[in-house]
Amino acid sequence: MERARTPLLTPVLVGGCIVIMLSFAIRASFGVFQIPIAQDFGWPRAEFSLAIAIQNLAWGIGQPIFGAIAEKMGDRRAIVLGALAYAAGLIAAAHATTPEAHQLLEILVGFGVAGTGFGVVLAVVGRASSDENRSISLAIATAAGSAGQVFGAPAAEALLGVYPWQTVFLIFAGTILASLLALPLIRAPSPASKTELEESLTQVLGQAFRDPSYVMIFLGFFSCGYQLAFITAHFPAMVTEMCGAIDPSGTLASLGVSSTATLGALAISIIGLANIAGTLLAGWLGKHFPKKYLLALIYLGRTIAAGLFILLPITPASVIAFSVVMGALWLATVPLTSGLVAHIYGLRYMGTLYGIVFFSHQLGSFLGVWLGGRMYDIYGSYTAVWWVGVGVGAFSAIVHLPVREEPVGLRAAA
Repeated sequence: MERARTPLLTPVLVGGCIVIMLSFAIRASFGVFQIPIAQDFGWPRAEFSLAIAIQNLAWGIGQPIFGAIAEKMGDRRAIVLGALAYAAGLIAAAHATTPEAHQLLEILVGFGVAGTGFGVVLAVVGRASSDENRSISLAIATAAGSAGQVFGAPAAEALLGVYPWQTVFLIFAGTILASLLALPLIRAPSPASKTELEESLTQVLGQAFRDPSYVMIFLGFFSCGYQLAFITAHFPAMVTEMCGAIDPSGTLASLGVSSTATLGALAISIIGLANIAGTLLAGWLGKHFPKKYLLALIYLGRTIAAGLFILLPITPASVIAFSVVMGALWLATVPLTSGLVAHIYGLRYMGTLYGIVFFSHQLGSFLGVWLGGRMYDIYGSYTAVWWVGVGVGAFSAIVHLPVREEPVGLRAAA
């Protein structure tokens, strides 16, 4: 008798997509605030850059913590705690007037992103999905984050045209709290094999830390964080200052893009839009081809695209072209990396194991954002820090190749 097929679109997937979409819409908009906040207080670029960098680092530290909370106390409680921390950080930051205060409060925001982002949501979606649907389900949830990026930065730019940045922060705090209305949909089973249920978290972590493949996955995810966080935080400002003028009679001007500042916000939106397709394609490919090779190709593609962009003149056309290409490769690493962790080490502690790998991503994010601001203040340009991103991308393309893509249980049996 043929077994009934498990539906792809489940309430858990829908609810998870809503939470992660709103969370990432806000997170992706922080680069738009670089210039307004610096101008408001007369700060050098490095000050708010450090605040965003700390946010990314706190996100990375918080990811395995919230993964463990979800596994011990329940996914929905972890998401509630994350949303409350997110909103509290935004509300407090709206009243902060010193660089140190912003930098300290971004720890709360970072923990908020951890509780409402990939670590918790992808783990619950992964557990609720069937084996045949898991890769594409993880891709859909990841693409929802990109959907948030599509409207997050332009929404922030539009709101800043009407309200001061402090009010926009308060609006975003209300938005993340509103995402909790999706919680009734997020009720996931915890499918696990008998062996997985009998293993403790300490045993699984010890096994993973001794596995060279886990270490290589950890190291390889560093460049993803570096590149994505640098571009999210600095690309709008970089486009504003380094891009050639927009032709007043050209297509962009006819679409309402009359300044490089607007083009910078649009670039983040284009990256998010292109990534929806790229992430879904990566999820489908991950079902049919080895994930480690797909990851190597993605990092290689990013390296080539970034190298060409900085070598060629920066024009409105090259900004759009780069945004499309980079967007297609943007979060395509996430369903493949999380799926690789689940495939090798099982579902029981996927949230914690992926959270630890994601910490490497956020270390890269911290350095990408902070170095971007620091080296800009020193050299007056983003060129040097951009080339660092090209180098670490090439490293990640290489380091994924030796990964052993098979469950650890099968290795022991062999």
